Amino acid sequence: MRVAVGQVSLQVGDLEGNRARSTDAILAAAADGADLVVLPELSDSGYVFASTEEASSLGAPILGNPTLQRWSELANQHRITIAGGFSELGEDGALYNSAALIAPDQNPLTYRKVHLWDGEKEFFTPGDALSTVTEINGVRVGLAICYDLEFPELVRALAIMGVELLVVPTNWPLSPFPQAERPMEFVKAQASAATNGIWIAIADRCGKERGVDWVGYSSLLDPSGYPTFAPIPFGVAGVAVGEVDPARARNKMISSKNHLLDDRRSDLYRVIARSVSTAQVWDNGDPPPW
Repeated sequence: MRVAVGQVSLQVGDLEGNRARSTDAILAAAADGADLVVLPELSDSGYVFASTEEASSLGAPILGNPTLQRWSELANQHRITIAGGFSELGEDGALYNSAALIAPDQNPLTYRKVHLWDGEKEFFTPGDALSTVTEINGVRVGLAICYDLEFPELVRALAIMGVELLVVPTNWPLSPFPQAERPMEFVKAQASAATNGIWIAIADRCGKERGVDWVGYSSLLDPSGYPTFAPIPFGVAGVAVGEVDPARARNKMISSKNHLLDDRRSDLYRVIARSVSTAQVWDNGDPPPW
């Protein structure tokens, strides 16, 4: 399967302009023969909201959402699957940071971000479920959004559920990092791909918004954690396409005797599911156990 990532310039509140720019990225991906294209987080509304009132005014229900309708039209016309973030006004009146996966002639598969970053907690309600896993062109695909990717438990759970390609719309705010290094957000994504043996497609954004700039580094990572093409650089709008071979994600053997999932010691990891207050932790005042 050919998978594209679209690094798009977005502006908060510019619904029509953002929709036009996402359309351009979709058309470029389709022209390059992509079967699936991934767009950034909150591709419709923009990200840097000034108030809860502004954020709420830019959300829309799934049914009748103009951006999702446009993506559905393009999916049908160009026989391409589209994944991207949008601001969802739920039936319960809450606002969700959501993503949609829209395949030709199908209703959208949607997911609500469960890990909210920083100021998002002022505007959005967190989701309460992992992504559904669906099959696109013979590849098992799941969704995550930006900060979700920094929780190994979430990515591991999706890998156990059979995800072979994780698509991740992101808005990675730029923060300083050493010149000779890669952004830590990208390093964590590489680690997630390698430790779970899955493909990960990341679409970040560009275009300074209310003083905030973005990492970029949109890429397609292979199950060894390496990019299949040079990540799209900081500040550049563009589309890049790579090939996904699902067989590589299905084979979890990393040596003749080691399997990424079968070697887990789940009997020892139960502490992860417990709160710190109930976990068995050594008190600093106790003598060492040896």
